[in-house]
Amino acid sequence: MNYVTLDYTDLALAASLLLINGGISVVLSLGLARSLAISAVRMVVQLLLIGLILDFLLASVSPFWTGLAVLVMLGFAGYEAMARQDRRLKGFWAYGLGTGVMTLAALLVMSFALITQVAADPWYHPQYLLPMLGMVLGNCMTGVALAIRSITSALADSRSAVEAQLTLGRTFRLSALPMVRSALKTAMTPTINSMAATGLVSLPGMMTGQILAGIDPVEAVKYQLLVMFLIAGATAIGVTGAVFAISRRLSDNRHRLRLDRLTDGSVY
Repeated sequence: MNYVTLDYTDLALAASLLLINGGISVVLSLGLARSLAISAVRMVVQLLLIGLILDFLLASVSPFWTGLAVLVMLGFAGYEAMARQDRRLKGFWAYGLGTGVMTLAALLVMSFALITQVAADPWYHPQYLLPMLGMVLGNCMTGVALAIRSITSALADSRSAVEAQLTLGRTFRLSALPMVRSALKTAMTPTINSMAATGLVSLPGMMTGQILAGIDPVEAVKYQLLVMFLIAGATAIGVTGAVFAISRRLSDNRHRLRLDRLTDGSVY
């Protein structure tokens, strides 16, 4: 099977559809025209650069360059997970905690997949490692960011209730358990909903891309199922690690609620 190649004229024609967004913004005075133009240009530049970088990585198949790409992806994921938090931990914890749990989650599930299921030769081959890691890390990042926002907001908003439980002699772990459960449920729900809707409401990007590239649809479905299971596992590990780490950080050995370790405001 062959796939249809696109030239830049085709892309320019498709980009003209953004005029609809711009027109609506101008007519209704939404003020989105400038941000729309900047976002579109950024998207084009970023994707073209990624295409060139991937072309180099696939040609070199170097553990050094592949590892460097993985570190860059993890670094940006950690930054994005913490950047838009309403309440962030002070100091290096603001960046290090999210990055740490995502690195652990990605390392575990990707090692599991590359060794047992994919069995690429070599195991670090960027053709398999980087696309799968990108999808796993992107979804894990969303879950971790949501988990951190949920647990910090819940503990801050329920300060009186938590401290009342502490004055009655309960441990911090038991006092904060309802907030921990709520944060875990909130962060895991999008992944569960995505799994339930896949194939009925939407066709996932990886499967669609493989089918457009001429891969047998059944094989494309198998890879998509693999990725969805990896996403679910990585999200569960990352979300659980983030919630319990945040909960531990916002307490001390005397079972006090330490909201003074949080700072308000976003970096944006």
